Amino acid sequence: MSLDLGFLCSYCGKEHDGLPFSYGAVAPAYWNEGLEGGAGSVLGDEQCVIGGEHFFIRARLILPIVDSESEFEWGVWVSLSESSFARATELWTSPERVQEPPHFSWLSTELPTYEPTTLNLKTKVHSQPVGVRPMVELEPTDHPLAVEQRTGITLTRVQAIAELLLHPQQ
Repeated sequence: MSLDLGFLCSYCGKEHDGLPFSYGAVAPAYWNEGLEGGAGSVLGDEQCVIGGEHFFIRARLILPIVDSESEFEWGVWVSLSESSFARATELWTSPERVQEPPHFSWLSTELPTYEPTTLNLKTKVHSQPVGVRPMVELEPTDHPLAVEQRTGITLTRVQAIAELLLHPQQ
């Protein structure tokens, strides 16, 4: 498998250009179009509030790739308490935000390929320098995603994820 030349897809038998190393969700799993314009509900590029009661930020969940110098990234949403969300918002453009202790959060993205669901896994979200999305650290459990974050994945697994997302089951 070559990163430059793409990969031969086991689903469709065709050569695909490049192997994607990141995927992301555009909204938390709890968001739906009916919330758009509703009282206290807003979906932005990096933050989301639902009903003025549920608070989310966009973050990065990194999986090391053991047979490559690259990393695999899931773009996810995490929910924060109102006070943690207020603090993150207050420091959003401040360089001092990197000194903030991590905030407890719940993973609010249902990632494909994982059973059981990834919704509501316990996490810590770590601030990064301004302009860089926060990083998610999963609680060290036996959930397959938590295991992959701790131990890494292979390029073969990256290809399997790509194939699944390019050819979702109907």
